[in-house]
Formats: sequence, structure tokens, C-alpha cells
Amino acid sequence: MKIAFQMDPIGSVDINADSSFRLAEEAQARGHELFFYTPDKLAYEEGKVTARGYPFTVKRVQGDHVAFGEEITVDLADYDVVWLRQDPPFDMSYITTTHILDRIHPGTLVVNDPFWVRNYPEKLLVLDFPDLTPPTTIARDLETLKAFKAKHGDIILKPLYGNGGAGVFRLGPDDRNMTSLHELFSGINREPLIAQKFLPVVSAGDKRVILVDGEPVGAINRVPAKGETRSNMHVGGRPEKCELTARDLEICARIGPLLKEKGQVFVGIDVIGDWLTEINVTSPTGIQELERFDGVNIAEKIWEAIEARKA
Repeated sequence: MKIAFQMDPIGSVDINADSSFRLAEEAQARGHELFFYTPDKLAYEEGKVTARGYPFTVKRVQGDHVAFGEEITVDLADYDVVWLRQDPPFDMSYITTTHILDRIHPGTLVVNDPFWVRNYPEKLLVLDFPDLTPPTTIARDLETLKAFKAKHGDIILKPLYGNGGAGVFRLGPDDRNMTSLHELFSGINREPLIAQKFLPVVSAGDKRVILVDGEPVGAINRVPAKGETRSNMHVGGRPEKCELTARDLEICARIGPLLKEKGQVFVGIDVIGDWLTEINVTSPTGIQELERFDGVNIAEKIWEAIEARKA
């Protein structure tokens, strides 16, 4: 098949951690033809959806891990699969790419389905499952956020459309920074904030569960660095081997059918203790860590699901 990757610059990725690199590596091993472009090179041109980028090959040598062909402009309708893999923030630039890619999907299979990526942001889709999630409030209004903190005492406050642990704050019972943080975020954008009751069990880790076509295939535990609340690997969280618990499987059984129905082939959910906190559909990660811990080829499972859809 002809496969296009819409992603952040591949030349600077960590080949031992980046999930997009692993997906490209597995696609190449399966005989597929690869093309790379960054989101700013996506265009709608008089009825065609085009991208300016490079044919490429990969190899597992950090710093020499990608080789590009000559720059060309392609019609993405000629491709079998387009991977929507740039990292958030989930801003209007990101959303616009989903609108443009809608125009070739499903003739060209866009993974994950851009319509539902746009309509299922990670911190909003969980609202469909309130019994699985910790107490949550989404608001721009400062008094609403203050009331939530007064009720629950110890909370997490974070940007609604951020990623990788950026801008995540814990406000304990005696913390007096709510107003200052609200002013800070208000000066950056007009988006609401999301507040959740703090779960002390996060000190034991924040579990990333990988689902392929709605089915759980494994999990890793991400343990916060000493003195940190955040467990994201982008900010120093340490991945550890772990097993799927009965509660994990219960959560996956509830959300999995919806994810499969809506074309969310590769999803990473976050579970703290017994609680679902995020359903990551934009550019989830964790494949390589899970493969190393469990000895299972997760990238192969993802490609098998995609190839079955194209059969």
C-alpha cells in the first residue's frame, strides 16, 4: 500500500520511544511505500487534497534513522492510508487538518478517523462515561472552578487541549494559586480549563492502556519522578511493566465498541487506580515501551487492523 504520515518532523524523533517511527518501521517491513509531510504542507487545491513532502525510508540508527527522496507534491486521494499523527495542542490548526482530510476519507483511510478525532478530544470523550471517571469540571469561569476546588479540596487543573503533561498543576487543600493560574491561562487563550479531583494513588503510577480497534492489547505503568505529580514520559515519568487488571478490562469493554465503530484504530487510555482520566485519540504513544515489556509486536497488530479495513 501507499502510506502517508502527517506528523511533526521525523528527523528529530527518539527512535526508541516514538510511536510514529515504530509504525513507519513496521509498515516498511510489510512492503508498504512511505511518504512524509508536516501538517503545514497539507492543502486543498481546486478539488484535490494535496501534500508537499518526501518519500522516505527508515532504519533503527538514531541520527541516521530516516532517508528522504526528492520533495514532491502528491494527491492524497491516490494513497491507501494517511496517518494523522501530529502532536497536539488541539487548536484550530489541528482541527482544520481534520476538516481537509475528511474530504478523502474513507476512500483513503485516515487513521484515526478525522471526523471523530475532531469530535472526541481526549479530555472530552471521557465525559460520556461519568461513572468511570473521577469528579470533573470543565469551565472558563473562575467562580465555577473555585467552587469545584472548595468541594474536593485537592485537585488537578490543566489545559483542556494540551498534551504531554504541559501546564498540569496540582492545587492542594491549602493552595492559593487558583486565581493566578486562571489569569495565566486566560492570557494565553480563550479555552476552558479542566479540573479533576486529585487521585493520591497516582504516586503508584498512571497506567497507559493501548487499544487496537477497540480491543486492549496491553499496558504500561508510568511512575512520576520524585517530587512530581505528572507521570507523562515527556516530563520524566518512568515506564514500568504492568498487567491489565479486571477494572482495566471493564473500562475497555465499555469504551472499546464505540472506539471501533468510530474508526479509532490506535487509542491510548489513561487509568489512575480504578479511574479513567483520558482517552487519547490524536497521536497516542506507548507502543515501543509496551513491545519491550511484553515482547508483543503491537505495531503489527495495528497494521493488521488497518489492512483488514482496506481488504
